[in-house]
Amino acid sequence: MREAIEDLLGNYAEVIDDGKLEQWPAFFTEDGEYQIITRESHDAGLPIGIMYCGSRGKMEDRVQALRTANIFEPHAYRHLLGRPRWERKDDGFDVRSNFCVYRIAQDGDTVVFATGRYLDRIVKDAGGLRFKSWRVVLDSRRVDILLVLPL
Repeated sequence: MREAIEDLLGNYAEVIDDGKLEQWPAFFTEDGEYQIITRESHDAGLPIGIMYCGSRGKMEDRVQALRTANIFEPHAYRHLLGRPRWERKDDGFDVRSNFCVYRIAQDGDTVVFATGRYLDRIVKDAGGLRFKSWRVVLDSRRVDILLVLPL
């Protein structure tokens, strides 16, 4: 199971890093949730995050907006993922993994963009393993205004 979970996380990061954002929502169940929140808010039990999508349809809308309506400096990400730790639960797996995301600007400038941990609920459905929830817990409360792509 560890290998399947590692493959899911790696494939997720690869889709984002390769700019294949249209494939991103398919990693989630229909009612899957995606959230970005600071560690400070997460640790305090505060529910408000920086970004939230409450269904696969909302993720698809976000990708459509990124492609057609939003204006931002072109850039790419490169994810470095830590080895996931997981625990079997009744309906799936709770998974925790550390991450570092580098942002590469069009001119080649590369910076550490975000670090933190992913807290995921992974379930099995007809399509295989999918995320029921994906929570990005950022180490820093300072968030770059260029946070437009999924982490």
